[in-house]
Amino acid sequence: MAAPVLILQETDSTNAEARKRAEAGEFGPLWIAAKRQTAGRGRRGRAWDTDTGNLAQTLLLTLEKTPIEASQLTFVSALAVYDLVARHVPPSLVTIKWPNDVLLDGRKVSGILLESGPLGTGHIWLAIGIGVNVLTAPTGLERPATAIADHLSADRVTPPSFEEGANALAETFQHWLDIWTQQGFEPVRQAWVDRTPGLYGPCIARLSNETLEGTADGIESDGSLRLRLADGTVRVVSAGDVFFGVNA
Repeated sequence: MAAPVLILQETDSTNAEARKRAEAGEFGPLWIAAKRQTAGRGRRGRAWDTDTGNLAQTLLLTLEKTPIEASQLTFVSALAVYDLVARHVPPSLVTIKWPNDVLLDGRKVSGILLESGPLGTGHIWLAIGIGVNVLTAPTGLERPATAIADHLSADRVTPPSFEEGANALAETFQHWLDIWTQQGFEPVRQAWVDRTPGLYGPCIARLSNETLEGTADGIESDGSLRLRLADGTVRVVSAGDVFFGVNA
C-alpha cells in the first residue's frame, strides 16, 4: 500500500519539511506535497521553481540501510516518474537520462533530489524529493524543459490535477519500492537500463572539479556510469552533470 499523502497549500521546500519532521522524531513513510514552494531546491543547490499545477512532493522514509544502498532509490524514483508521465502521454516519448532525469520528447520533465541523515537507532532518514512539470515548464535553462500538458495522449483531455498526480506518484513509487525491497537492486537497475538510451554513446560529464569527455560504456552494478576516455581508460562516475549525444 502506498504511503499516505499530506497536501500543503504552501511550504518553503518539501524536502526541508521532511527534514524537520525527521529531526523531530517522525519516521514516515509519508509523502509531503505542496501546491507552492517558496524555496524549492534541485541538485547542487539549484533553485527549483514550482508553478501552480506542477507537482512538488517528498517521501519521508526511514531505512536500515547504508547511505550508498539508499542512493539506489534514485533509480526507483526515476522509474516511478517515468510510469506517472507515461500514463498521460504517448509512452514512446518518455525516456530516462542517467541517473534520474525523466525526459519527455527529449526535454526534461522532472527533477529528483535525495537527502538523508543518521538516526540514533542505526537507521537513516531519507527525503526523496520529486518535482514534475505537469502544466508548465521553466524557461531559460541550460537544457530545454517541457510539461505533461504539452504532450497529452489522444485519449487524455486534460493533465492530472495536483491531487490526482500526487496520489498517482505515490502509487507508482510504491510499485518500484516493493520490487527493490523484495528483490534487490538488480531488477530495478535492469528496468532502468531498458528505459535509458545513450548509455553507449558520446558523453560529457561535468564533475565538481573537472570535465570529462568520452564514450559512455554502460553502468556498474550499483548504477554508477562508466565513461571511456580517448586514451582508453575508464572512469566511473557516481555523481555529476552528464550530457549524452554528439551535441553534448
